[in-house]
Amino acid sequence: MQSNQNRIKTFLEDLSLFTATPGTGTTRLTYSPEDQLARTYLKEQMKQVGLKVREDAVGNIYGRLEGKDASLPAVIVGSHFDSVPNGGAFDGPAGVVTGLEVAALFQENQLQPVYPLEIIAMVEEEGSRFGSGLLGSRMLAGQVSAESLISMKDASGVSVNEAMLALGFNGNQLPEARRTGKDVKAFIELHIEQGPVLEDAGEDVGIVETIVGMTELKVTITGRAGHAGTTPMDARRDALAAAVQILADLPQLAIEAEEATVLTVGKLTVYPNGANVIPNIVVFTVDIRSKSEACVQAVDQQVRTIIQTKTPMGITAEIEEMLYQQPVQLSGKIHQQLTANSEALGLKSRSMVSGAGHDAMVFAGFTEVGLVFVPSKDGLSHTPEEWTDYEQVQKGIEVVYETVKQLTEAEI
Repeated sequence: MQSNQNRIKTFLEDLSLFTATPGTGTTRLTYSPEDQLARTYLKEQMKQVGLKVREDAVGNIYGRLEGKDASLPAVIVGSHFDSVPNGGAFDGPAGVVTGLEVAALFQENQLQPVYPLEIIAMVEEEGSRFGSGLLGSRMLAGQVSAESLISMKDASGVSVNEAMLALGFNGNQLPEARRTGKDVKAFIELHIEQGPVLEDAGEDVGIVETIVGMTELKVTITGRAGHAGTTPMDARRDALAAAVQILADLPQLAIEAEEATVLTVGKLTVYPNGANVIPNIVVFTVDIRSKSEACVQAVDQQVRTIIQTKTPMGITAEIEEMLYQQPVQLSGKIHQQLTANSEALGLKSRSMVSGAGHDAMVFAGFTEVGLVFVPSKDGLSHTPEEWTDYEQVQKGIEVVYETVKQLTEAEI
């Protein structure tokens, strides 16, 4: 193989050091101190592999290898570098490291592309800090308003815009971060599968055809606090009791919808969270995904109906849509190239549907996109136990490298 497995290993292991929870997984929230350490490292590595480095108005990091014709649109390779709390070292970084390794190979082989090559490391794909997934890519795609960056806040009440300003970025300059099909020829992302299919089948890479549609709702149930011992049961406005009645009915909605529909309540916060205080506010999320957009919309409406009908008198419910993405078909032409290059390298591949959302689905709204999966050990992700063998990452990078060489040399 042309790529350097030791260099890939070093990149990934170095990035894993920038965590707020050493010893218990990767916790690297957007615009945090760990984010700053990681971005300093990434910018330095981009420079070392011969790239011109810049950060856009919202903090996405770019490294550019100029093409023979600088006026042509760029081929972009990369992923995100934020994490979930106590996550793994591969989700996101494997795709960023793919970009670094591809750039290193261009440098070592003294390749000057016709079309410019750009490497990107994006912020806030997970939505772990501000509750809105794919935010870095959605901001560069023009799907986010400056006003929403003021209203969107983390658990401490810090807005996205405030967090940006602290690092020298500015949400009011969103238009300056915008990318379109006029300046982006293609986007290629490598990602760990986050499931067991490739490992169980003994296959090397998955070439994604479709990414499921999804929506994320934030639900706020508001009641009235009171003393746990002195407030009679029939006089209570218990927000948690009301929320539990709603939550009990939600999983069955996805089961009945079929079409690979899934529903997850992954975050629940109770206020004031005192053992002897009746809860007055409960906030929870509802994540709905399906390869059928009709199913996503139907389950979304059913969730809203249950919330409306099961919220007792004296208690209110507010529903906010934090994210909505349609199912996305990726580029058939790039899919063919990735598949052909996998075969030429002697790798076992399969076409796949992605049940997880990725920045690739946002890019697909304005350019040609390819997404490559590499196996996840035991199908685990979003946990410290997340693991992909470095050799398997290397195989995926080889496929991306061969495809990027083709994309930077000629029309798709």
